[in-house]
Amino acid sequence: MPIDPAKAVAAEPRSAEISWDHKDVQLYHLGLGAGSPATDPDELRYTLESRLHVLPSFATVAGAGMGVVGGLSAPGIDIDLAAVLHGGQSITLHRPVPAGGRAVSTSRVAAVYDKGKAAVLVLRSEASDADGPLWTSDAQIFVRGEGGWGGDRGPSERLALPDREPDKTVERPVREDQALLYRLSGDWNPLHADPEFAALAGFDRPILHGLCTYGMTLKAVVDTVLGGDVARVRSYRTRFAGIVFPGETLRIRMWADEGRVQVTVTAVERDDAPVLADTLVEHS
Repeated sequence: MPIDPAKAVAAEPRSAEISWDHKDVQLYHLGLGAGSPATDPDELRYTLESRLHVLPSFATVAGAGMGVVGGLSAPGIDIDLAAVLHGGQSITLHRPVPAGGRAVSTSRVAAVYDKGKAAVLVLRSEASDADGPLWTSDAQIFVRGEGGWGGDRGPSERLALPDREPDKTVERPVREDQALLYRLSGDWNPLHADPEFAALAGFDRPILHGLCTYGMTLKAVVDTVLGGDVARVRSYRTRFAGIVFPGETLRIRMWADEGRVQVTVTAVERDDAPVLADTLVEHS
């Protein structure tokens, strides 16, 4: 079997030094659609270096996302990347992400689950700088055709939505060029830029990065429910339930309770096709 769960989980963590500066943060924010309107004070905190606040989802691209790359090349993992899907993502913030810095990112395979027709790898990255831990990021990676060895199926993280109308609903347009801009933050998969490659993968045109939708959604929650204060975010998780095409519109529904916001995201132009599900932002 190309995946040896025991060997993968027991492997020594891999560490690498990562660094970023305000330009990396600004580019990431622009890739999420920040800066419209360009002179809006609420947008300038994402785009102007003298006012810069860092959206916590930046952790997924800091160091060009080396944690996931390292996890997929860990001992015990020998898989066809064409069979890989990003199934979910979570981040726990230990303190606000600085607008520039250096950190050590340590990555490992935290768990391997058997879903029958697929395996799920939980790839964990932990970043710390001279002042201590910054964030812990878990990517849930589905590997089609690699399940069925009788292992642990893993936890179910389905979230029941509140039995009421959303407290907030916003729509966020995805620009036609947004995937082209977002990929400059480190995810160079041609699926998001090359029509011929997208066709080979079964899509009639390139699709948006799931982590771009992930970041856009967190920005909407911060701007709409948390008063624009990125430092209030404590954790953020989602399950990728569907795709988004550049040029579409995201409909983001939010249910706010004490210390938490539950979210669903759908594609407006495709009859509210699911995009993100089981989505939760925990905050102070």
